[in-house]
Amino acid sequence: MTGNFNIRDCLWDPSYLFYFSHKDTLFKIADSFHVELFKPTEILPTRYSDNTQDSNLVLDLVFLHPNSIEHNNHHIHPEWRLTSDHAPITIDIHIHKE
Repeated sequence: MTGNFNIRDCLWDPSYLFYFSHKDTLFKIADSFHVELFKPTEILPTRYSDNTQDSNLVLDLVFLHPNSIEHNNHHIHPEWRLTSDHAPITIDIHIHKE
């Protein structure tokens, strides 16, 4: 489960110091699908504001199955955002030859 949920919370955005109650609902839904929040290995913004008065944000979340080691490798690509204000997030999926 991945996407831009527009829920800012200190759990995934270290620049945001507050707790947002909608996070609880999001986590209940994720838990019902047996997926968990994957903490990033690189701390980068995923949304870049065009307004110089606003700070860049971490809004995109990635939820993965907790026992899926081969999927637990993602990358944030700020250099790929072109005209978008969001940096793409990719996940490496290793396909084993059978």
